[in-house]
Amino acid sequence: MTKPIIAVLAGEELFASFFDHRRRARLSRISRWALSPIHAYDAGAISSLAGADALITTWDSPYLSTETMKQLGSVQIIAHCGGEVKKRFDRPLFRKLVIVNTPEPMAKPTAEMGAAFLLYAARNIDHYRAALRKRSNQIYKDVHLTGGGTESLLGREVGMIGFGRIGRTLVEMLRGFDVRWRVYDPFALRELAAGLPVKFDSLNSVLKRSSLLMVTAAATEKTRNLLNRERLGLLPNGATVINIARGSLIDLAALTQEVKSGRLRCALDVTDPEEPLPVGHPLRTLPGAIVTPHLGGGGQRTRGEMADAAMDELCRFFSGKPVEHRVTTSMLSRMT
Repeated sequence: MTKPIIAVLAGEELFASFFDHRRRARLSRISRWALSPIHAYDAGAISSLAGADALITTWDSPYLSTETMKQLGSVQIIAHCGGEVKKRFDRPLFRKLVIVNTPEPMAKPTAEMGAAFLLYAARNIDHYRAALRKRSNQIYKDVHLTGGGTESLLGREVGMIGFGRIGRTLVEMLRGFDVRWRVYDPFALRELAAGLPVKFDSLNSVLKRSSLLMVTAAATEKTRNLLNRERLGLLPNGATVINIARGSLIDLAALTQEVKSGRLRCALDVTDPEEPLPVGHPLRTLPGAIVTPHLGGGGQRTRGEMADAAMDELCRFFSGKPVEHRVTTSMLSRMT
């Protein structure tokens, strides 16, 4: 059987972060492949992709339109190393060819990031770090006499917006802390929470009760700025907003004002509309704000697992077996 021709749309450095020597060897066993570090589908790029049976894409790959795809008629399948595909491919392409994504490897590390933020916020670490930066040991005296604050995650109720793959993984990950979760997700199948310490509630009720709020929902037109100024105002004084999902779920300007005032705190791995967050942005230095550079679902281990998943799907497809993670048009409205 002739090996399929696969074009990998990535530069060498990004490609290396997904495909180490072992994975490159596997890719060579299953295909004839070439690296195509293109940034736009111009005439040169189209020429370099001529004859490709499949594309492997990453987050640096350019947007693929229906018109461009007409010039790449030999392509039968696209395997995306990542979860987000809706903004990468023209909607009709999800009907015309097979497009698969690889979100599963990102669930655990993203949930781990959420757990780290949650523990950091629950134990009020920033407060004690700030106290120890002062030229005083008063904080030792305070903790000795009073026991410190009541900060703990153990047995606590935590609010969550979105009960998808990452949210469910986080709930499972923190079972040992006896956390009780109050969740807003009007689309989640209730049976997914069977046996879990989860109670579904309205958005306003979740917000009003959440001193710790975890955001894990998908980004859609309906969820853009879901946490706007008014809804942020429903959170209790001193609450912490943790976002490991998508930046567009939160009105960044409104949240920045709340953190500036000292009423709310935040821990953000994602921001919108500005990412990277500008070097002069207040949230990079404000007390009560933690910002990390969109690293939740990353890491070379995760990227390697995504490469494995992409190759698994390509092997299934070219051996005539059904793929497992095809993205269809009916799924797009619920996806980031």
